[in-house]
Amino acid sequence: MITVNIYYIGEVDSAKMFAEEMIESGVVSAIRAEDGNMGYDYFFPMDDPHTVLLIDKWRDQEAIDKHHASEMMGKIAELREKYNLHMRVERYIEDSEGIPESDKSFIRGECE
Repeated sequence: MITVNIYYIGEVDSAKMFAEEMIESGVVSAIRAEDGNMGYDYFFPMDDPHTVLLIDKWRDQEAIDKHHASEMMGKIAELREKYNLHMRVERYIEDSEGIPESDKSFIRGECE
């Protein structure tokens, strides 16, 4: 799995308004329904009101390439322009070995 963290940065509430419109317009639902999408969620950093973090997860690079070629990208680009957002991007590839035993003692399990 490939995880892409996209930090959308704007002025005042523009990044939050962008995320809200992405959800309300149905774009997020459409992306989540794309083959190979494993997650598409927005988060708001507590110490930075001008930034929204998108955690975007894909099965593999092929799925990301198909997404980038889809009509969704045009809609996303329009909304980024509308809200005058800038971006910072991080990309992570899942470790095939998983979480090391030495780290597991620091992890509390999920709520049931």
